[in-house]
Amino acid sequence: MGPATRLLIAANVAVFALQNVLGDSLVLNFALWPLGRFPVSGLETEVGFHFWQLITSAFLHGSFTHLLLNMLALWMFGRDIEAILGTRGYLSLYTAAVLSGSVAQLIVVSMSDGPIYPTVGASGGVFGILLAFGMFFPRRTVVPLFPPIPMPAWLFVLSYALIELANGVFGTVQGVAHFAHLGGMVGAFAVLRFGRPRARGRQ
Repeated sequence: MGPATRLLIAANVAVFALQNVLGDSLVLNFALWPLGRFPVSGLETEVGFHFWQLITSAFLHGSFTHLLLNMLALWMFGRDIEAILGTRGYLSLYTAAVLSGSVAQLIVVSMSDGPIYPTVGASGGVFGILLAFGMFFPRRTVVPLFPPIPMPAWLFVLSYALIELANGVFGTVQGVAHFAHLGGMVGAFAVLRFGRPRARGRQ
């Protein structure tokens, strides 16, 4: 792994450990909340959106499984993208994906009439890395966890994007930030298409 991938994984693991020590305080202050101010039941405090949550929410996770899956994907796909773009280009791509994913999710949850809930997780950045992998290594064989069928990376990424879009539009899988995933892909595509990061080579 490159230094940026190691750093991101270590930071996410460290913050998750802090979550288990400090309880809900990190979520109350650093998760991504909808626009507005909302009272918290049983506590004399309110939650709501602050600009730093666009970044900090990407280092919080809802469970160990949530963390494990995101870090596994970052390890599997991020190391190749960092090798292609270099540490600076890789971090720029990841940051853009996190921000665009957070903005997309913020818009969706702020327009929703449903219950107020926080958004946490590195998935926006991870999905941005996933899109970059499909663009740089379209013919690389990928075996998803489910279904475990080998397929080229471009098909894997396209299938995942369509599934996320369908789930987000129809609300078929609750509790998952589908639009943050899609937003992360959009941000990564914008960087690769218009930012023109320097690639060291392709495989």
